[in-house]
Amino acid sequence: MAYGITLEVWGDYALFTRPELKVERYSYDVMTPSAARGILEAIFWKPAIKYVIDRIEVLNEIKTVNVRRNEVKSKIPLGSVKQVMEGSKKEQLYLATSDDIAQRASVILKEVRYVIYAHFELTDKAGEGDNHGKFSDIIRRRIEKGQCFYNPYFGSKEFTLNFRHYETKRESFYQGVEKDLGIMLYDLDYGEEIKPYYFKAVMKNGVIDVVGSEVYR
Repeated sequence: MAYGITLEVWGDYALFTRPELKVERYSYDVMTPSAARGILEAIFWKPAIKYVIDRIEVLNEIKTVNVRRNEVKSKIPLGSVKQVMEGSKKEQLYLATSDDIAQRASVILKEVRYVIYAHFELTDKAGEGDNHGKFSDIIRRRIEKGQCFYNPYFGSKEFTLNFRHYETKRESFYQGVEKDLGIMLYDLDYGEEIKPYYFKAVMKNGVIDVVGSEVYR
């Protein structure tokens, strides 16, 4: 059994980084399924449920813009943070950004608007009192009130977004168009090692059929 969710999301900018590009940030043409799942989890998530992305609809024309952003080249090791917390190591945890700064180019999307079609399934972590009706009511109320655990974003935390139930139907800019988007990131496998897997993305009339696409692991 599954509960359907139809969520409209929009914002000024988005960056769904291609993982094969390590230095410069270059966005996919559209939102990835993993990014869509992350948006839903920001609104509501419990170990008892798992979101499955069925379709992604692209409402606005795909537009990009080139920007340059200041970033730091390194990060504080997690092991050092744990040692300081445990008291086994005494040092200041900081990065001197003036010495560690680097300017990187990014190709990002602008004026984006999507519709996420998804459902959730109960996992083996569900308790006796957990059921689809309970969670569907919670998700519906949180969307209506604009509630979330943290601000959902489009790929990069600086690109926050707006969301609401998709009730006023709009025609996609790509109505009547079929566009091959190539191989895109589908999701990450969090096993012993984090491994990405991909899918063949084809947009028809503005809609990407995620569930019906072939996934490459």
